[in-house]
Amino acid sequence: MLQSLHVKNLALIEEAEVEWKDGLNILTGETGAGKSLLLGSVHLALGGKYSASMLREGADYGLVEMVFYIRDPRQKEKLVALEIEPEDGIVVLSRKLMDGRSISRINGEMVPIGRLKAAAEILIDIHGQHEHQSLLYKKKHLEILDAYAKEEADPVKKKVRDAYRVYREAVKTLEEADKAETERRKEADFLSFEASEIREASLVTGEDEELEQRYKKMLNAKKITDSIQEAYQCTGELSDVSASSLLSRAIHAMSEASAYDEHIKELYGELLEIDSLLNDFNRELSDCQEEFRFSEEEFYETESRLNTINHLKTKYGKTIEDILAYAEETEKKLAVLADYDAYLEQLRKQKEEALEELQIWTDQLTRIRKSYAKGLSEEIRQGILDLNFLNVEFETEIRPLSDFTEYGKDEAEFMISLNPGEKKKPLGMVASGGELSRIMLAVKSVLADKDEVETLIFDEIDTGISGRTAQKVSEKMALLGKRHQVLCITHLAQIAAMADAHYLIEKQTDDQKTTTGIRLLNEDEEIQELARILGGAEITHAVLATAREMKKLAGNMKKTE
Repeated sequence: MLQSLHVKNLALIEEAEVEWKDGLNILTGETGAGKSLLLGSVHLALGGKYSASMLREGADYGLVEMVFYIRDPRQKEKLVALEIEPEDGIVVLSRKLMDGRSISRINGEMVPIGRLKAAAEILIDIHGQHEHQSLLYKKKHLEILDAYAKEEADPVKKKVRDAYRVYREAVKTLEEADKAETERRKEADFLSFEASEIREASLVTGEDEELEQRYKKMLNAKKITDSIQEAYQCTGELSDVSASSLLSRAIHAMSEASAYDEHIKELYGELLEIDSLLNDFNRELSDCQEEFRFSEEEFYETESRLNTINHLKTKYGKTIEDILAYAEETEKKLAVLADYDAYLEQLRKQKEEALEELQIWTDQLTRIRKSYAKGLSEEIRQGILDLNFLNVEFETEIRPLSDFTEYGKDEAEFMISLNPGEKKKPLGMVASGGELSRIMLAVKSVLADKDEVETLIFDEIDTGISGRTAQKVSEKMALLGKRHQVLCITHLAQIAAMADAHYLIEKQTDDQKTTTGIRLLNEDEEIQELARILGGAEITHAVLATAREMKKLAGNMKKTE
């Protein structure tokens, strides 16, 4: 239940705090006193739209805080599912309003506005002045039926939503696949070209490095071979002045002298070693020269191969490994595209399976709705009769839609007859504004018995009614107050007389400053307020007597129920 409401710096409210009671809490006051402002504060605390113009003149911020005491374990379970843990059974919702922005908190912890609204839906239900007009729309009728069948319908509705989401995704994927047929052909041709280009290159891992080395060698081969040739001419036996020829002459000259002197003999031996080393050098130099000999054709082939590899690198990867990996992935894509008909058939099968699953759950939801529709219709019919309708026939018709929605494949419409002999017609074609308001009250009463929301707020439910009808509405509000905490703003004495707690909303002017306040009335003040509502500007003894009698009769009626 709602324990208290604290409002600060909103419009005419400088600061107000109200402790609410169990049962039926009635709020009355002169026109313009700020009754709607107080309810607007509640809307803000529960995540309603906010603008800076709502702040009190000169105030830097506004604050709305609501304290709830959680008694119903079902409420607690839902709050815990939102990661909201009541502290000693208490949940505090607050919203600080500043210029152009607001800060929402639950139990002191800052939360997104969506989470605040989700918590509010569990804790409180507000019936605004114009909510009865929603009964003109069939969508609202289905919402009411589902709320009535909530315990059994909610799990199946979740299954329907999930199945619908899977089905729509399957339909979308198939449609995109069908539309992409032309693009598929283009893509297949392009991928085929890429795969063929890489495949025809017959790449070998590491060959690019080997080719680079060979190519560099070939580019410098002319300079290298010229140097080798000149060295060979200087050292080989190609001329009379080469190192080898001169060395041979030196050996011949030393050979005779070596026989006469040991030292010369040693020098002669060293000269022979030099000759042997020079011969070895010349052989290796000759081999090296052969190594650097190549044909123009070989040079062209190497250069062409490197160009091919480098071209592929610019398109498919920095290394041969990258290119080969790209080719493998391309082949896989081609395999899928090549077997696209099978792919489409698989998508069609997935769509059919999703449709079958959706059909199963929507059929089950339809059966649940139909099984509850009769009970809902009868309870609403009885509730309408209780509100001073003389003759009522009421039915909830369920019709199939042409296509699936996330809510199933049904539409519901309330059909009603308010006069004997008249056929039942759609509710919006039959009921007036005042009648719709009473019918909505009957609906709220039926759903309140089904729902775990403990606190109900009614903003001027008495619009367009008076006399006997007003009395019937007051009795219905009193009954609701026995099972729920009800906050009701009213202009009618019949409803106000039923109050378990009566609050007066009034304007006060002091030092050229106007504020709105709210206070709980005692028994004598309740009589005075009832008399004001009954008598207007002049409150006579007769009006006061009528007010006392009305309060006494209301008390007696509540005791007998």
